[in-house]
Amino acid sequence: MAAEWRGLRLVSWSDFPILVKFIFPADKLSIQVHPDDAYAGKHEQAAGGRGKTEIWHAVSAEPKAQVLIGLKAGVDKQKFSEGLDTHRLEELFEAYPAHAGDTFFIPACTPHTIGPGIILCEVQQYSDVTYRVYDYRRVDASGKPRELHVKKALDVMRFGKTSGGKTLPLMLHKQAPKRELVAASRYFAAEKWELSAASVAESEADCFDLLTILSGRGKFEWQGGEANYRSGDCWFRPPTLERLSIQPNESTTLIRAYLPDLPALRSRLKREGVSQGAISQVVFD
Repeated sequence: MAAEWRGLRLVSWSDFPILVKFIFPADKLSIQVHPDDAYAGKHEQAAGGRGKTEIWHAVSAEPKAQVLIGLKAGVDKQKFSEGLDTHRLEELFEAYPAHAGDTFFIPACTPHTIGPGIILCEVQQYSDVTYRVYDYRRVDASGKPRELHVKKALDVMRFGKTSGGKTLPLMLHKQAPKRELVAASRYFAAEKWELSAASVAESEADCFDLLTILSGRGKFEWQGGEANYRSGDCWFRPPTLERLSIQPNESTTLIRAYLPDLPALRSRLKREGVSQGAISQVVFD
């Protein structure tokens, strides 16, 4: 991708850094974990050599929907192995009820799974290295279980309390369009925008962003062009497109994902009077 499309901050990058997708689990997903960059760089070069940190934003959720993120305090490798042998792993996890609008941060090396009855928008490092630990003894149409990667999973897994879990979004702009920072890390940042009237979105001067439409429909306009958007779309905006007019035909909610300058973001939030405690609930190292 040309530098003017990536942005000046990403000139040296050879790969695209962010992936956005929707997840529609009809049943419990397998219990799994992703490596960090250090482990993936050593053991997963054929798959790109990158770890995977991610967030989930709940687009919708049925009653009793939940996600499991991280292990309870006191759970060590021995207890985890015992839970695996006795098919009682879920009891060892921190369980989070999931409601529409919730956001969850899942650092690399944090075991996790998603329950049914929920639609998630996931923002993640551009990586698909997954170590599957447990799949509820399910088999495919030919009667074969899916491959597990227990040894690698145990190599990378963080035991005990982690920094992951539900985030507490920070309000960035109270008036229309309402904008919240739902999560940020060195790998990506995600904001939720809610629009009911026409608005102009300014771009970052040195980085692209991705605009994923969670609900609503309308039209984007820019100098020399326009295009309609609808729920489920994901739009790439290069930094050269400095001003983008968003004109909703109906109330619109979107996730804006981008690669942040994390120190600059922290400094800006502090200047705006946001406490360190509040920042730590949504901005992660």
